[in-house]
Amino acid sequence: MEGSVNRAAERLGMSAPAMSRLLSQIREVYDDPIFIRSSRRLIPTPFAESMRQRLRAVAAEAEALSRPQEKAAGNTAIDPSSWSGRPVIEAAPLTARPSILLEGEPPPDAFARKLASLGKTEDTRKRLAKHIATIGAGIGRSRPLTADEAEDAFRIILEGEADPAQIGALLSMMNFRGETAAELAGLVRAARLHLGAPDSDSPRIDLDWPAYISPKSRRMPWFLQAALLLAQAGRKILLHGLDGGGDTRGMLVSAASTIGIPICGSIASAREAIATRGIAYLPVAAMSSQLHRLHMLYGLFETRTPVNSLMPLLNPLDAPSIMMGVVRPAYRELHCDTGAILGCGSLTVMGTSRDAAEATPFRSSALLRLVGGRAENLFLPASPEPMSYPLTGMTSLEYWRGVWNGTVRDERAAEIISATAAVALLTLRGEDADRLEECRGTARELWKGRMKNVSRNHSRSNEAAR
Repeated sequence: MEGSVNRAAERLGMSAPAMSRLLSQIREVYDDPIFIRSSRRLIPTPFAESMRQRLRAVAAEAEALSRPQEKAAGNTAIDPSSWSGRPVIEAAPLTARPSILLEGEPPPDAFARKLASLGKTEDTRKRLAKHIATIGAGIGRSRPLTADEAEDAFRIILEGEADPAQIGALLSMMNFRGETAAELAGLVRAARLHLGAPDSDSPRIDLDWPAYISPKSRRMPWFLQAALLLAQAGRKILLHGLDGGGDTRGMLVSAASTIGIPICGSIASAREAIATRGIAYLPVAAMSSQLHRLHMLYGLFETRTPVNSLMPLLNPLDAPSIMMGVVRPAYRELHCDTGAILGCGSLTVMGTSRDAAEATPFRSSALLRLVGGRAENLFLPASPEPMSYPLTGMTSLEYWRGVWNGTVRDERAAEIISATAAVALLTLRGEDADRLEECRGTARELWKGRMKNVSRNHSRSNEAAR
């Protein structure tokens, strides 16, 4: 399996358009997608996997039929019947994958029956083993998990019923193969079930804003100021995430608390903060210690796992709109597709250098959106970059706070904040792309008028202290 239409076409000596047309015809004949997109490559559907062995047998038979019969070349020729014997293993032609089974090797239907029986067992570890075998049994025997299977597997892990080796095996295999949208949707459903459904009398949340930044990120978190702008304008916003670790550990907590964003130690306290202040930052450890431990496996693997992929879609308080930042291009489409499966009506996926939604107005970019559940792409051209002012301490927390308080003037930072707030407004309103310019104007006005809100909040704090 080449995992790419272009590589498959090259192997078969065809052009990529011809390969695409052939694939479309096959899909139409069998009424099956044949391949589904994962975060890394194309993966065969369960139907395509079931056809693999039959196609190998057909290829081997076609090769045998096309082989010319050998003719005797005179009396000096060796009599084949006196010399030849039955080979130990028939060699498959180089032009086709092997279609035979080794002695004692179970056929595909026997393997499928075994997995089915494991899936019915009440032993959770055996059931999880079935899911691991489904995606990791090798070429011709494996397939992606369905959404229900992925949900069941991750639920077992979140409830602490999995062996640690099974956790590493499942996450590593899914990451190596590449998560599909259905698998990721199943993981998200399990995580939401683990957190519990929001109370019916909980305060309304307008926008879910995940912020799971990379340990290697060194950029200032201007997106926090954009979120606070919208909260001051009456929007209810939940920020949830994890500081990267290393030198950046604690950065988001420090930055958020510096400008007055409440840091919450539980989901209940986050609801209260949003009801009174309009915004809250909720660390993943405050939501679930198990999710936090799974997220921290990055330090052991030194690579992302599906847990990193599901967290931006977690939406713990069930907001109708989500705005996220995703670093890797392939994952942006994956998250958008997963959002559609989960029934998200309004979703914006931004390409960023950190896993948090923050605009990059000085270079062209694209937004992947769900508007009313319908997918669309929005191209954003680059805008002129204001002149920077090389001042001492421009990367310090004091400088960052000074930009918000107005004691420091930084036009470049102001443009990043306004552009980020504009995209968030477009996401909140669930409107078409032609309203983006209007949202930009609103965001700039909010930025200019923020000091009135800062002074008002300061006065309220003083009155409360008295």
